[in-house]
Formats: sequence, C-alpha cells, structure tokens
Amino acid sequence: MLSEFKKFITRGNVVDLAIAVIIGAAFGKIITSLVDDLIMPPIGLLLGGVDFRNLFWTLGSGSFVTLDEAKKAGAATINYGLFLANIVHFLIVAFVVFMVVKQLNRFQRPAPATSGPDMKKCLYCFSSIDAAATRCAHCTSELTE
Repeated sequence: MLSEFKKFITRGNVVDLAIAVIIGAAFGKIITSLVDDLIMPPIGLLLGGVDFRNLFWTLGSGSFVTLDEAKKAGAATINYGLFLANIVHFLIVAFVVFMVVKQLNRFQRPAPATSGPDMKKCLYCFSSIDAAATRCAHCTSELTE
C-alpha cells in the first residue's frame, strides 16, 4: 500500500496540482493586499473618506462606529463593506486569470483545417471529412460520388 501511495503522489498531475495550490495561495495574498491596501482606500477617499471595512448594518439594538466594536459587543452585523471588497477582489483575480489564459492560448498550435483541398462536406450531416472517405465518420452515411 505504501508503494501505491508513493506512485500516486509522484505522478505528474498530483505534483502539478500541489504546485498550483501553493502558487494560488500566494497569489491570493498578493491580490488581497492589492485590493485592501491599494485599491479600496482611494475608492473610499473618493466616496468621502469611507473605510469599507467599517461599512455594516447592525441587526438589533445598539449603535457602533466600527465593525470591531460591534463584534466585541457580540452584535449581529451585515458586513456589506467587506462583501464589496471581496467582489473587487474576485473581479481582479478573474481578470488576471483571463489575461493569463489569453496569453497561453496564443502559444497553442492552431486547430487543424476543417476544410481545404483534402477535405469535403458530407451531403447528409454537412460535417467536414477527408476527401478520400467513402463513409462519413460523423453520421456513418455512405458517400457516393
């Protein structure tokens, strides 16, 4: 059983996944810092000096200036400022992933041609097939010239 586990853990997919998780966690910390420390303060300043971490609604009685005060008092809160910061965080991560995938797609080989001098269309399903084919690979119709 130990040898099976060793074989499993040293396979390329498992190692690649582990590396991706570690890099993803580190990247997540960078993005969190970017959102919390660089993006949200200017947005808060533009909105009149609002600190997004202290945007919340208290459920029940009590009035609190900061979210920390509300939590220390044990008040139930809806933390919509943190939610807005998390939305900005998600949009930045999604945009960065989009840009990385877009750049990676540039390096992939182009898809093989679906039509050309050595291809023809099936008369029944209109799929592209080899010009020398006598039967369609997609609909299995017999092709007669």
